[in-house]
Amino acid sequence: MSVYTDKPWLALYGEGQPASITPEHDTLLAVFEATLTATPDAVAIRYFDGTLTFADLDVASDALAVGLLGAGFAHGDRMGLYVQNDPAFVIGLLGAWKAGGSAVAINPMNKSAELTYLLADSGATALLCLDELYDTVAKGVIEAGKTKVTTVVTCSGLDHQTRGDQRLFEGTVKAHPEGTLDLGELVATHAGEQPPPVQLTGDDIGVLTYTSGTTGRPKGAMNTHSTMVFNACTYREWMGLGPQDSVLGVAPLFHITGLIGHVAIAMLVGCPLVLAHRFHPDVVLEAIREHQPTFTVGAIAVFIALGNATGAGREDFTSLRAVYSGGAPIAPAVTDQLEEKLGVYVHNIYGLTETNSPSHGVPFGVKAPVDENSGALSVGVPVYDTVVRVLGEDGEEVPVGEVGEFATSGPQVVPGYWERPDATAESIPGGELRTGDVGFMDASGWFFLVDRKKDMINAAGYKVWPREVEDVLYGHPAVREAAVVGIPDEKRGETVKAYVSLKPGASVTPEEVIAWSKERMAAYKYPRFVEVVDELPKTTTGKILRRELRARN
Repeated sequence: MSVYTDKPWLALYGEGQPASITPEHDTLLAVFEATLTATPDAVAIRYFDGTLTFADLDVASDALAVGLLGAGFAHGDRMGLYVQNDPAFVIGLLGAWKAGGSAVAINPMNKSAELTYLLADSGATALLCLDELYDTVAKGVIEAGKTKVTTVVTCSGLDHQTRGDQRLFEGTVKAHPEGTLDLGELVATHAGEQPPPVQLTGDDIGVLTYTSGTTGRPKGAMNTHSTMVFNACTYREWMGLGPQDSVLGVAPLFHITGLIGHVAIAMLVGCPLVLAHRFHPDVVLEAIREHQPTFTVGAIAVFIALGNATGAGREDFTSLRAVYSGGAPIAPAVTDQLEEKLGVYVHNIYGLTETNSPSHGVPFGVKAPVDENSGALSVGVPVYDTVVRVLGEDGEEVPVGEVGEFATSGPQVVPGYWERPDATAESIPGGELRTGDVGFMDASGWFFLVDRKKDMINAAGYKVWPREVEDVLYGHPAVREAAVVGIPDEKRGETVKAYVSLKPGASVTPEEVIAWSKERMAAYKYPRFVEVVDELPKTTTGKILRRELRARN
């Protein structure tokens, strides 16, 4: 036993919260079927002015599965999902599972080389993609013959709605590219048909979700049905979600947050999932006003953008009773600003692709503490049935309060990476995930994320964690977003450079930011260089891309 396996954080759980949970089902397909049986006519998806019930999803995914099987898709095969936040993503997931296969989640921003790699590495034999992405990207990839894809099903963001908002769909025309199957036509042709029953297990891969590849080529995390179901249940119990709720889908569905925190939880509790094709602050704000969602989880950049959306006011967010943010650290000053602007507290949640979304969360209704020494806002406490140890460079546990690498074990941790036993052995030895994230646990059991190991700056022998500097910068009245990187320095080896974007109407010079920072940080920490930019580079999930900023130097 150790201070970590003793789980001191259990005392921080909310009243009535269990230390352990047991999912009722082994697979997400079984989860969907249970909800379908209980409430077939309940709304499953709200998409602009369109709705799909769970019965609608069942009919459409049955038809897709029949069409796939007829085209040669076999048990154990994989189908790529190359779409936006559209109903087709959910239909594709269910269709792949009903055909006895699994899905490969693909970022719709990927271009030819990236799509080629993901399809080839996963061995996908089928692809569901937007018609416009087929014409501009996928067609050339498939014709090049470097993948195993033999079946392509196309769809449109205009399907299942009549609004066609020009802010998202200007110039978009639904098409049926030659040589592909059309999803709508498949559903019409095979409506009422059912594929042969399949026997999926919790150990079967439900989705291959590729890591970002910041330290090498992307790896396919094997998100099994049991690991996904477990964290869907975590969301349900942690936030107290039920059929009376409505989930706002602001995270990309191809990302683990969208997959579990949007799709899986809505399936589990039988509530509507509100989708809007892709994130546009003004469009999503209107969706909130129209559909009155009660829960969401997304990157902090999403909530900053919603707060700055045209005409946004506190009254627009009153339906949201539970809001969580993950994917990127949150500065305490930002949390305070958002609570003032939105009228709702944004709880921290933390996890990785390999943990199927949360490994930690701030208990619902509780405000996360701020560490007095580092100024970091807690990412929460380990969720049900989860142990997180903090390890030093030697792989041994460090004492409470000391910084080390988070090592996570629990029912939500993936068993490994697709056809990468070497990477699995290195990153998930004995089933315990070495996260690459550095932080510490306090005496009460709160965890604080300091940074990524690879992002540490060595300035004249002093360790500088970018996030610590960023948290201070977020306190500047003119700063909207901040990112800190190390740049080469002849005398110090590395020195600190900050990139900042400004709030609307604000102005400040780099020299003023440096002087302001110098008053608030140790001499080795404050940024020696500041560059003001219009926007910081981000991933599609809202994470700031420090590596791109480093490359500029």
